[in-house]
Amino acid sequence: MVFVNSFDPVLFEVGPLSVRWYGLLFGLGLILGYAIVFYAAKREKYLTQHIDSALIYLFLGLVIGARLGHVFFYNAEYFLNNPANIIKIWNGGLSSHGAALGILVAYTIWVKVKKIPFSKYTDIFILGMPIVAGCVRLGNFFNSEIIGKPTGGDWGVIFANLSDNTLRHPTQIYESLSSFAIFAILYFVYRKWYRKTPPMFLMMLYVLLYFVSRFIVEFWKERHILSFDFPLSMGQVLSILPIVIALIFFIFFYPRMRNLERQ
Repeated sequence: MVFVNSFDPVLFEVGPLSVRWYGLLFGLGLILGYAIVFYAAKREKYLTQHIDSALIYLFLGLVIGARLGHVFFYNAEYFLNNPANIIKIWNGGLSSHGAALGILVAYTIWVKVKKIPFSKYTDIFILGMPIVAGCVRLGNFFNSEIIGKPTGGDWGVIFANLSDNTLRHPTQIYESLSSFAIFAILYFVYRKWYRKTPPMFLMMLYVLLYFVSRFIVEFWKERHILSFDFPLSMGQVLSILPIVIALIFFIFFYPRMRNLERQ
């Protein structure tokens, strides 16, 4: 099966204002993510004003971290020579690894400011993350960016806007579907066993599932290669540490935390 991606990245224009598919899907992901986080917080009888306060920090951490991650992980030489372009986020260029780091830093700052235990809200906030990630990858598909390698067969996606007739893996769709599947797993675990799992269980489960899936999908991407003789892409290298941290949690810490009550 062959699909020709000829979507215009701009959905519609009103005067000088352009509404792009990427921005629309990013915004939709944020709204849906907020809705599920707010629902879970009310269900667990947490203070909803804490949710609104934290999400401001997390949004800023996400955007700033995603941009700086792209700048320093993938194109440092260019941006060091053109520092004024760092703030031109509307030209594209966000990193999911940078976003994860930015969110972690922002959340840490928030709990310090509010004097709240670090682990209290982690498993609530993490429920919204795969929804945002899935919608962002759909936006990448409409933008014809982060494309996959040639399929080598008679199936795949042609990204017509790139003037490329090669049949390629729709890796944006692979990552989007994996994120939505991860959300389904997290939500199922949350509804069935939230009170029976220790703090940070869902967060570490998300970290493990997301970065393992990211590591795997990278094999089908047109990759940011570190060097010609290195077998892994930058995305895979950056995924190794989170995977190791999650595995250490489940192997060494989880068995000792099983009876730890949530606050």
